[in-house]
Amino acid sequence: MNFQCLIPIALGKAQWQLSSLMAELGKLNTLNFIRDSNHGVYLDGGELGEILLPKQYVVDELGEGHDIEVFVFKDSEDRIVATTETPKATVGQFANLKVVSVNEKVGAFLDWGLSKDLLLPYREQISDPHVGDRCVVYILVDELSGRIIASEQLSEFTNKEPAEYEREEEVDLLIIDETPLGYKAIINDKHLGLLYHTELSEALDYGQWIVGYVTNVREDGNIDLRRDRAGYSRVEPIGEQILEALKASGGTLPFNDKSSPESIRAEFDVSKQAFKRAIGALYKQKRIRIEGAGIVLVKPEA
Repeated sequence: MNFQCLIPIALGKAQWQLSSLMAELGKLNTLNFIRDSNHGVYLDGGELGEILLPKQYVVDELGEGHDIEVFVFKDSEDRIVATTETPKATVGQFANLKVVSVNEKVGAFLDWGLSKDLLLPYREQISDPHVGDRCVVYILVDELSGRIIASEQLSEFTNKEPAEYEREEEVDLLIIDETPLGYKAIINDKHLGLLYHTELSEALDYGQWIVGYVTNVREDGNIDLRRDRAGYSRVEPIGEQILEALKASGGTLPFNDKSSPESIRAEFDVSKQAFKRAIGALYKQKRIRIEGAGIVLVKPEA
């Protein structure tokens, strides 16, 4: 498994302080129209001043009192501008992005959904990214240049404050590394946790986004995670999910207790163990039949 390129896109290493009365650099903002120009329209950026939305991004007629949602960033000439393009991630978020070019003088450039690619400077790299690599990054406003950049220094941008997750709380996880114990994951764009190999039924991929569950927040601050809900509390909802899939497919599905863990995960996003428990419960309730090629929905008696 290639954990070669781990990167974060974030709000500078010393938080970029922005007033609530001004547009936020590196974020989606709803800004008010000010005036037209030959180059586009100007929007009210508050303390950032007037912000140009270039003509190619003005798709609707704007006038006095009109608002528009835009992404605010700096162009190649360090001017603060706006775009109606939507980035794959914004300042303060982690993302899995593809390397599209490498410049020997400044670093690697990543595709983040805008026409202007995102720079991963050499000073922020912990690996040697090449074109075509996928990199996990944190997005920030660089305190040196004031530009939006990416960084591989992931641990610098995780929240070090004590976490307050509830046991079995559902969370979004971004897989960033594999260790002998399990997989390191970024939790909800904030904290770092660990998915133990003993809690998994299949391998995970670098840069993969999954839904997981918190099992324990330790006194030392470490957070334990699992891929699926614990125990039989998950059986009933999985059973209902299987029944809905059966109804949608005309009453049959090519899955049973002999199906591969990978195919079950791809179809239902649950482990094979959880799937087997769910179809076992449905079978005992006489709601399905288990046949050689899969499972069949049992129609209720009239």
